[in-house]
Amino acid sequence: MSPELLKTFAQTFFDTLGANVTSLEVVSGHRTRVAVTSPEGEQLIGQDGDTLRAINTLARRMVEHAHSTDAANFLIDINNFHEHQAEKVRAEARMLAQRVRLFKHDVDMEPMTAYDRLVVHELFADDPEVETHSDGEGKTRHIVLRYKQPVATA
Repeated sequence: MSPELLKTFAQTFFDTLGANVTSLEVVSGHRTRVAVTSPEGEQLIGQDGDTLRAINTLARRMVEHAHSTDAANFLIDINNFHEHQAEKVRAEARMLAQRVRLFKHDVDMEPMTAYDRLVVHELFADDPEVETHSDGEGKTRHIVLRYKQPVATA
């Protein structure tokens, strides 16, 4: 879905919700992000981001139904909630990775959302000493940070 079509969809979506949106911008990157600014952010985000997750699920399902599954690879972020959350997750993961490197022992992170797990996997994708693995099911799914054994060279 083009950025222009996505912006039009998102504006119509929030207008239909009756939400007061002061700005809406489509930011391209690894995953397309619809950056929304709203004075009603607290209501649109909900407790621990529950309402925002529901908004994202509904918006993606609507786009999938109207277009194709490829078109639904976007994330709606209200008042930079996801960006702030992702930075907290990155900071915690970096700190725990230091433990992994120091003690050369696996460390389990707390259960987290699929998006937060993606953030951690991306953070360590090219790390020479730490690898990530998702473990658990449903609400208990979490990341395990593992020490990579050095490859022996002859």
